Amino acid sequence: MKTIGSLLIAGLFATLTFAVWAYLNRPTPEPPWPKRIQGFAFSPFRASEDPTHFEMPTDAEIEADLQLLEGQVNAVRTYSVGGTLSDVPELADRHGLNVALGAWLDADRDKNEEQLRTVIDLANTHQNVVRVIIGNEVLFRGDLKVEELARYLDRARASIGQPVGTAETWHTWLAYPELAQHVDFIGVHLLPYWEGVAVDRAVDYSFSQLRRLQKASPHKPIVIAEIGWPSRGRTRESAVASDANEALFLRRFLQRAEQEQIVYYVMEAFDQPWKAYLEGAVGSYWGVYDVNRHPKFAFTAPIVRVPEWHILAAASVAVALVVLGLLYLNSDSLRNRGRSFLAVVVYATATIAVWVIYDFTQQYMTLSSVIAGVLLLLGMLGVMLVLLAEAHEWAEAHWVEYRRRLGAPLMSSDARSPRVSIHVPAYNEPPAMLIETLDALARLDYPDFEVLVIDNNTRDEAVWRPVEAHCAQLGPRFRFFHVAPLAGFKAGALNYALARTAPDAEIVAVIDSDYVVDARWLRDLTPAFRDQRIAIVQAPQDYRDEGASAFKAMCYAEYRGFFHIGMITRNERNAIIQHGTMTMVRRRQLEDCGGWAEWCITEDAELGLRIFEAGFDASFVPSSYGRGLMPDTFVDFKKQRFRWAYGAMQILKAHARALFLEGGPLSPGQRYHFIAGWLPWTADGCNLLFNLAALAWSVAMVWAPRHIEPPLVVYSVLPLSLFTFKLAKLIHLYHVRVGANSRQTLAAAVAGLALTHTIGKAAIKGLLTRDEPFFRTPKQGHSPGLAGALLAAREETLMMLGLLLSAWGVAHAPQAAGLDRVALAGPDRLAWIVVLLVQSVPYASSLLMSLMSAFPLPGRLLGTGYRRITAAGKRAEADPAR
Repeated sequence: MKTIGSLLIAGLFATLTFAVWAYLNRPTPEPPWPKRIQGFAFSPFRASEDPTHFEMPTDAEIEADLQLLEGQVNAVRTYSVGGTLSDVPELADRHGLNVALGAWLDADRDKNEEQLRTVIDLANTHQNVVRVIIGNEVLFRGDLKVEELARYLDRARASIGQPVGTAETWHTWLAYPELAQHVDFIGVHLLPYWEGVAVDRAVDYSFSQLRRLQKASPHKPIVIAEIGWPSRGRTRESAVASDANEALFLRRFLQRAEQEQIVYYVMEAFDQPWKAYLEGAVGSYWGVYDVNRHPKFAFTAPIVRVPEWHILAAASVAVALVVLGLLYLNSDSLRNRGRSFLAVVVYATATIAVWVIYDFTQQYMTLSSVIAGVLLLLGMLGVMLVLLAEAHEWAEAHWVEYRRRLGAPLMSSDARSPRVSIHVPAYNEPPAMLIETLDALARLDYPDFEVLVIDNNTRDEAVWRPVEAHCAQLGPRFRFFHVAPLAGFKAGALNYALARTAPDAEIVAVIDSDYVVDARWLRDLTPAFRDQRIAIVQAPQDYRDEGASAFKAMCYAEYRGFFHIGMITRNERNAIIQHGTMTMVRRRQLEDCGGWAEWCITEDAELGLRIFEAGFDASFVPSSYGRGLMPDTFVDFKKQRFRWAYGAMQILKAHARALFLEGGPLSPGQRYHFIAGWLPWTADGCNLLFNLAALAWSVAMVWAPRHIEPPLVVYSVLPLSLFTFKLAKLIHLYHVRVGANSRQTLAAAVAGLALTHTIGKAAIKGLLTRDEPFFRTPKQGHSPGLAGALLAAREETLMMLGLLLSAWGVAHAPQAAGLDRVALAGPDRLAWIVVLLVQSVPYASSLLMSLMSAFPLPGRLLGTGYRRITAAGKRAEADPAR
C-alpha cells in the first residue's frame, strides 16, 4: 500500500508540474508581424567583434546581414560611419534598402569632426540615404552641451540636402525644447523597458510620450529612432525582459504604427553581445535576431513564453522522480502527508533548478560570465541539497506512523548483569564537581561495575589529589590514575583506561567529569547488548544548569533539538552520531576497531562510524540518564562547537571512501545520514565564503555601479528561501517534537544562528588542515563582563557591521543603467539588499549571545520547562523537572 501511495503522490505532483508549465506557457494570440516594416536599427557586429576595441565587421558580413533583411524592411538606421560602417549605404543600395545614416558624437571633438565630414560626404554621394542622424543620446549622456550639438547640426543641415536630426530620449527633448530649432525632424527613443513599464502597458505608454512630443513641437515631424524590448535582462520594476515580451511588445507596436502611419526604426535587427559592458547584460539582447542571425520568436504564430517548455517540464519531472524515489527509500513509516510534503519540496526544487540552468544556457557567454555563472549554479545546487536534506528530516521527524528502533528493553530480574567498566576522563577539573560525579556513580543501581578515573596532564596537585583521595574512600570499585605526560587528549586518556580495564568487563561506558548520572542508567540500558549486533547504546546529552542564567537556558534550548529530532530520525537507519557522554560500547568491538582515535578531536563520533563500518549496530534511547554542565561563556560555547564541526570534517576526509563510494561496508541510509547530517555544517563554511564575496561584490556595486550589478534575483531568493524554510522547520519541530514554547524556540534559533560563523570557520579549516588541538570545555567559569563579551564576538560584530553597511550602500548608491539611462530599482537590487540584511542576522545573534553571557539574567525568562513528548510524537503531561 505504501508503494501504491507513493506512486500516486509522485504521479499527482508530476501532473501538477506539467499543468503549471502548460499554464505559464499557454499560447497568446497577437497581431502578426507585417510582411515589411519601415526600419531596423542596424549594428552588424558579430559575437567576436567589439567596436570599443576597434574590431569591425567585414564588408562581406555587413552584406550578409543586409541580404537577410532584404524584402523585410524599407530602411536601416546606423550609428556611426567609422571603419567599414561607412560602406553601409553602398552595400544597402545593392539590396534595395534605404539608410538613416548616423554620425557618432561624444566628448572627443577630433573624432566628432571626422564623423561629421564623413557623414556629409556619404549623404551627398548616395541617394539611398534618406535622412541623417547627428549624434545619439549625446545630451542624455552629457558628452556635449546643447549649444555644441546645435552647431554640429547646423553645419550638417547647411551641407546636405537630406533631412537632418538627432536622436534623444523623449524626456531629453522635453528638457531641451530649443534643440528642435536646429533639426529637420525629431528623432526620439521610446524604450519603456528602461522606465520600468509593464509590457502590457508599454505600447500605450510609448504613444502617450509621442503625443507629448507632438504637442510640444507641433511643426516638427517626429521619427521614432529606437523602439524595442529586450529578450533577456534584469527586471526593472514592472518591466520583465523575455523573448515572449519582446515579441508581444513589437507585434502590438507594429500594428499600431501601421495604423497611425508612424516612421520608426525597431531596436534592433541583431543582438549585440559587446554592449553588455556598456549597458549591463541586457544590452546584448535587443535584437529581433540573435547574434547567430536566427529569429528569436515567432512572427505570426501565437506567442509562447518558453517554446521548449515540454522538454523543461519533462526534465523537471524526471529529476524530481529520481530525487523523490531516493528520499522514499526505507521510509515505510512515513505517512502520506509526509510523502506529499516531500513531493511539494522536491518538485518545486527540481523545477527551479531546471529553469535556472536553462536560463543560464541561453545567455551569451564570456569567460568571466561562465566562471561567475558556474560558481552561482554550484552554490544554487548546494543550497538545494541542504534544503532537500532539511525537508527530509522535517518529514521523518513529524509525519511518521511508528518508530522501529526507538528505545531499549528493560532488564528482567533474572537477567545476567554484564560487567561494565565506566571511564571518566578528566583534565584540570574542579575537584568538587568531579567528586559529585563520582558520588552519583557510587549510587548506581547495578550489581557489577567499576569506575576508572583518568586525570591526564593536570599540573596542580591541589586539583587532582582530592579526587584521588575520594576514590580511595569510595572503595575498590573506583580506581584513580594520574598520568603526565599523556598524549592524545581525551582519546589518549580513554585508551589508557581501556588498557587497564578489568579483564572480565564486557561493556565500556563513558561519561564526562561533570555528569551526575541517574541510578538506573546501567540497569535500564545494558539489556540492549543481549542483541549481539548491538555495539553502542547511546543516551542523550543533557544538562542540569539551564536555570542558572538566560544564556544557559538559550544554550540548553539549542542542544535539545539534536537529541530530540536529529538523533531519533538517524536511529531509524542505524546511523546515530556517537558522543562521548552517556555512551556505552561493547568492549570487544571497541578493541577490535583499534580503540579511540587520537588523531581526531571528535573521537567519539569517529569511533561510532568505524563500528558501523565493521557491520555492527547502535541503539539510541531518547531518555535522559545524566545531566552535566553547559559552557559558562559564549567563547566556550563557540569553542565546543568549533571542535565538533572541525572533527566532523576530519571524519569526512578520513572516511570519504566508505561514505561516498558505493559497495562499501555502510548501508545507503548510514551514508545518507552522515553526509546529510554534516552537510549543513559544510554549507555554513560555504556561507562564510559567500558573505565575504557578498561584501566584495557590494563594495564593487557601490564604486562601479555602471559595470557591477547585483546577482539575479533567483540567486538571492534561494538562500532567502533556505533561511525561511529552516526557520519554519525549527519553529514547527521544536513545538511538536521538543515540546518548547515560543520563547524557548526563539532562544534555540538565536543560539543556533550565533554559532553559524564559528561552524563555518571550523568547516573550512577542517577541510583544509589536518590537526587542530583538542579544546576542553571549562566548567564553573565566570562571566566575561561587557568588554570580554564584545571581544568574544569581535569577528561576528565586524561581519554584521560590514553587511549592514553594504546593504545601506547598495540601497543608496547610483544604480547601473547603461549609457546613463534612467536608473530604476528592480527586484534584483531589492533582493540583494534583503540578502545582506538576512545574512547579518547570524552575526547579530552572536553578539546578542555573547552579551547574554556577560549579564546573568535569570533562566526562567524562557519558561519553566519543556512538554514531554512521547515516542510517537504526541504531547503528554508537563515535565516541571525539566
